[in-house]
Amino acid sequence: MKLYNTLTKQKEEFVPVHEGKVGMYVCGPTVYNYIHIGNARPMIVFDTVRRYFEYKGYDVNYVSNFTDVDDKIIKKANEEGVPASEISERFIAECKKDMEGLNIEPATHNPKATEEIDGMIAMISTLIEKGYAYEKNGTVYFRTRKFKNYGQLSKKNLDDMRAGIRIAVSDEKEDAMDFVLWKPKKEGEPAWVSPWGEGRPGWHIECSEMSKKYIGDTIDIHAGGEDLVFPHHENEIAQSEACNDEKFANYWMHNAFLNIDNKKMSKSAGNFFTVREISEKYPLQVIRFFMLSAHYRSPLNFSDTLVEASKNGLERILTAVDHLREVLTAAPEGELIAEDQKHMEEVTSLKEKYEAAMEDDFNTADAIAAIFELVKLANITAESGSKAYVQHLFDTIVQLCDILGIITEKKEELLDDDIEALIEERQAARKAKNFARADEIRDMLADKGIILEDTRAGVKWKRA
Repeated sequence: MKLYNTLTKQKEEFVPVHEGKVGMYVCGPTVYNYIHIGNARPMIVFDTVRRYFEYKGYDVNYVSNFTDVDDKIIKKANEEGVPASEISERFIAECKKDMEGLNIEPATHNPKATEEIDGMIAMISTLIEKGYAYEKNGTVYFRTRKFKNYGQLSKKNLDDMRAGIRIAVSDEKEDAMDFVLWKPKKEGEPAWVSPWGEGRPGWHIECSEMSKKYIGDTIDIHAGGEDLVFPHHENEIAQSEACNDEKFANYWMHNAFLNIDNKKMSKSAGNFFTVREISEKYPLQVIRFFMLSAHYRSPLNFSDTLVEASKNGLERILTAVDHLREVLTAAPEGELIAEDQKHMEEVTSLKEKYEAAMEDDFNTADAIAAIFELVKLANITAESGSKAYVQHLFDTIVQLCDILGIITEKKEELLDDDIEALIEERQAARKAKNFARADEIRDMLADKGIILEDTRAGVKWKRA
């Protein structure tokens, strides 16, 4: 199995630290709001990577954190007049709901930054003892110049970066490129007791400590969006390797950006969408399928036209699977005939094609192409095939879809009257300000392929 390593800028054969096991750390969201569609791409991509490793028999320890203390969380908490923990817990729950809709498997561990403060303080203390960090007036900084390999991941030169700084540098810093490990308490912010006074950790130290605790000093794969390469992942390497005297991660995987209608997603451009908003227009299974339709290292453009094309493609697969279910009930028992045997070999060949694509740096686009070839074969041969052949064809397509996180299980279709009744109940719940129940009904309908649209004339619905 080969994967592209951002650290070496080339594809490398995957060799785990421990035979038969994979330790994988994926940077999770900062939970101050609903996750946006850009957050969904790494979640879907690396969930699929995990699923394929599990399919190949690996025991995967998949760790993905929640950053639950951050300036944005504190700002929102102060605006609402509630504790920061109330904001973070609310949006952790909402994030998990969206992840379930995207069929993302629960992580082995979902550590929260606020529950790992002691470990971060211990790591910072070690860095100070070893001369890699220093404290000034309650702030602890990391000495980037002391870490000789700084810039190895991003391929940035420290002197060039320093020369490019145009903002005033705090007199406290020994060097403009030094970064914060611990910051002192400010009024209206949550804080923890430390040897340097009350305060809270810097962002970068969180992942260094949590990956060490839940996987080990050296992890197999560290993954995330390409926007994290610098400074976040670069700083993680510096902290972790300076503290542990071990290589931090053997393989670095980064997905490319998601654009909206060929433009960078931003609130100011009016093209910023949360997963929750998108789910009101498209089933989240369509979004997952769309995200996997391109190689994870290729920029992906999100547009209604492209998502509709993915929706139609997914429908082709699901229709073929449903047809195979029907054919199975009537297919004749008996031994494989010569024609069936020939088709079975085609199925095996296409499955190998799928696996070859996935083992070439997880090329899900080519893997999906192999599934479409299986669908075409099914449409041509299933009607005249024996039960054993049809069953094999059905099982293969379902299994390969499952690795991609695509649900092929047929859902019971709601009757129109049942849909109208649930919509009425949802409206009543919203009127009573029972928004949790209203969201639950909407999610239940979306799960059944019913898309709701709130208009001035009332709620309209359609089948996806």
